Amino acid sequence: MSLDKILQNELLTRQEQHRYRSRKVVESAQGIYLQANGKRYLNFCSNDYLGLANHPQVKKAFITAAEKYGVGSGASHLVVGHSLEHHALEEELADFVGRERALLFSSGYMANMGVINALTAKGDCVFEDKLNHASLLDGALLSRADLKRFKHNDLEHVKNCLEKNEAKTSLLAVDGVFSMDGDVAPLAELAKICQRNKAWLMVDDAHAIGCLGKTGGGTTEHFNLAQNDVPVLMGTLGKAFGTFGAFVAGSETLVESLIQLSRTYIYTTALPPAVAAATRKSLELVKSESWRRQKLTSHIEFFRKGCQQLGLALMNSQSAIQPLILGSDEKALQAALALEERGIWISAIRPPTVPEGTARLRITLCAEHEESHLLELLAVLDEVLGK
Repeated sequence: MSLDKILQNELLTRQEQHRYRSRKVVESAQGIYLQANGKRYLNFCSNDYLGLANHPQVKKAFITAAEKYGVGSGASHLVVGHSLEHHALEEELADFVGRERALLFSSGYMANMGVINALTAKGDCVFEDKLNHASLLDGALLSRADLKRFKHNDLEHVKNCLEKNEAKTSLLAVDGVFSMDGDVAPLAELAKICQRNKAWLMVDDAHAIGCLGKTGGGTTEHFNLAQNDVPVLMGTLGKAFGTFGAFVAGSETLVESLIQLSRTYIYTTALPPAVAAATRKSLELVKSESWRRQKLTSHIEFFRKGCQQLGLALMNSQSAIQPLILGSDEKALQAALALEERGIWISAIRPPTVPEGTARLRITLCAEHEESHLLELLAVLDEVLGK
């Protein structure tokens, strides 16, 4: 059978299961409103949690740096691609999260893959939450270490797994805030369990960095966990920071080891210097404009209360991610289309991204939203899903 025939059969199966993914072409900058197909939509599915992706100061920093450094970085960090902007951003990120060093990666996916493959190998063991991001799972699989998955946020299961473990090197990797459920990992307890069982704790803080903690330092700041508690911390720059890329923070030894051993760092062209410069400005805003986090927190409380009054059962999330479980793939897809017809843009999330039977609307809130936007969303949700 030809390649196209095999692939066509797979595509047909996905369509029949209501799991076919389609791209929409956005014609505007990221923001509360998006333009697509000549129509304006109220946006509730972006990860731009603090509203910085189109911030004028961030854009100005990007443009100024592009005039100085050009568009591309030219090579990997270890050849000629590591600019002053990259270096300054790494130092500022390390200070921001309270770690000795930080190392930039081109994406969160590449950071997770590169770290796990650098730190573990065949004969080692990687423990992961069943709801971890795909990049953490793929990193473990490609490392050839044994992968053992524990029940979501189940501390007793984690404890039993680690106590029975006999591997020489053990890494426990977990999301700080889970990308599809929006809940927070019990990091303080996980840190204690890992220390008792001589396992390294790695936290993917993609959806918490910038949003949680007094200064936006993420889940480690939220739980007051130091470098010794969480030796490996990953954060992304394309969500709350509004730019692109990722970083891994930890000890001097960890970062130097990743520079030597992480294939996704060594063999990848560095981020454009202008992106690093824009992120430095974004980081400055994250630290100085705490009102963004306060407003986001207020929106979360307002929206959850509104859903409760309407009888819409949200998952137990106190983050910007507010999932509304609808069950079947078809129902979630139909709801997303109905919302789109009414000018609301929310994605339908279906398996294999989420477990079978838990297809959902993944609603994300932003500091740039106003209460009037939330009221409009609640009214439309009630119209589409209300009984």
